[in-house]
Amino acid sequence: MERDRLILAQLRFLGIEKGKPFKPDRRQTKILNDAVIVGEAMAKANTSDKRVEPPFWPGTHWKHALVVSVDQRMPGYDQLDERAAWFYEAVVISKGMLTQTPGVGQRYIASYQDASGEWLTGGNTCRLHVPANPPAKQFWSVTAYDEDTRQMVVTEQGRPDLSSRKNDLVKNSDGSIDVYFGPKAPQGQEANWIQTVPGKGWFTYFRFYGPTEPFFDRSWVLPDFEKIN
Repeated sequence: MERDRLILAQLRFLGIEKGKPFKPDRRQTKILNDAVIVGEAMAKANTSDKRVEPPFWPGTHWKHALVVSVDQRMPGYDQLDERAAWFYEAVVISKGMLTQTPGVGQRYIASYQDASGEWLTGGNTCRLHVPANPPAKQFWSVTAYDEDTRQMVVTEQGRPDLSSRKNDLVKNSDGSIDVYFGPKAPQGQEANWIQTVPGKGWFTYFRFYGPTEPFFDRSWVLPDFEKIN
């Protein structure tokens, strides 16, 4: 694509050109294999601790999952780190996912850390308190993703997400909902539980489908994950 011309110029000096075979020698192969490890570490840091993005709700660790525009361009520069942050985790972007119109499209807010700033890991049990009346005209959902594969977590439970469409979600007396993430369900909370895998890091997207005004003016606030044990 036209926006990739500068990157293609850099690849040319590695022997990578369109329409030509790539034949690295032994020395170059070792350098490139080492670079894969360093490069992925850079990508993980870039996406899980988005320096280009402040918290969506002040005082929390929630940030926009998408920190890149649809055309990946800003006045005076192209969004290099922003583009890498999103496409390391995901493969699609659309205007609907960045809606600024209440009641239309979707918005995704991501978290990688609990309230104390510790990274989310599958051996711990965490509680996410979803206040009453989430600002979503259609529905909301929360999904757990594997840190390494970036796909939905694969567990014996076989259910990586919960949403307001789930009829048996247990609500608190004030209409709020507590969602639990961990290797085992807290007693009596099976309907509100998403299983995680010990020894594996995870992150989450909280999706608003048809976000309403309290989302945009941030009068409705989603708190951080609270580690239970």
